[in-house]
Amino acid sequence: MGSATRGALAASRAELSTLGKVDLATASELFSAGRVIGESSQLISILSDSAIESDEKQAALKAVFGSSLGEKSLALLGVVVSNRWSRQDDLLAGIEELGFRVAAESAPASVNIDAELFTFGEAVNSDAELELAVSSKLGSTESKVALVEALLAKKVSPQTLAIVRHLMQQPRGRRIGELLRTAASIVADQANLSVAIVTSATPVAAPQLKRLQEGLAKSYGRELKINLVVDPALIGGLRVQVGDDVIDGSVASKLKELRLQLAG
Repeated sequence: MGSATRGALAASRAELSTLGKVDLATASELFSAGRVIGESSQLISILSDSAIESDEKQAALKAVFGSSLGEKSLALLGVVVSNRWSRQDDLLAGIEELGFRVAAESAPASVNIDAELFTFGEAVNSDAELELAVSSKLGSTESKVALVEALLAKKVSPQTLAIVRHLMQQPRGRRIGELLRTAASIVADQANLSVAIVTSATPVAAPQLKRLQEGLAKSYGRELKINLVVDPALIGGLRVQVGDDVIDGSVASKLKELRLQLAG
């Protein structure tokens, strides 16, 4: 991530913090606007061009979206386009991230969006046919959206459904697992949490998970949630991923290292 993008994201998050209570409709508007912008090479070129004045970009937003967006959505988009981004795709990612964060803010405290996203991701990963259905380039966007709605409606929160629906409509070349992990991490971050994906060959006892959670929280300096994945292919040990950090203590990983050493 370039420094310009980091600065633009920080400014966008700061704007969100000033808006007070936000609702799911605002998140949906941001997702929709991001898709419209992403589908127009002319529009995204204008909005991401650092040589074009902010006033011109604001005028372009109003000309395209008019009264179709709410005041808070327009305010957030205004900050997005007023800042410099390292790449055009970063601007789209920034709009998407704001949508995730607004969705998280709009949810009741009892709703666990990141856990719902993780659970759906695990269901997709464990079912080859389902993964193909939601990620194949051959399938239409409409059919993918209809499928996830049929699978998730009344089983997850409206926030989670809105996020997954958007990801099906604008994958931007990313794999479904990556899409869901990114969304879950951003949602958790909005609540000042980090998510650790712990992969084990067998189920892990609750006391052991609690000790691991406390140790990781101490290391990262913030509260941390654990999502457990059971994968017999690891043979033994644990693989822990927090964001881009990976701690691989699995037997499978050690055997792989040994094979590489022997081959060398």
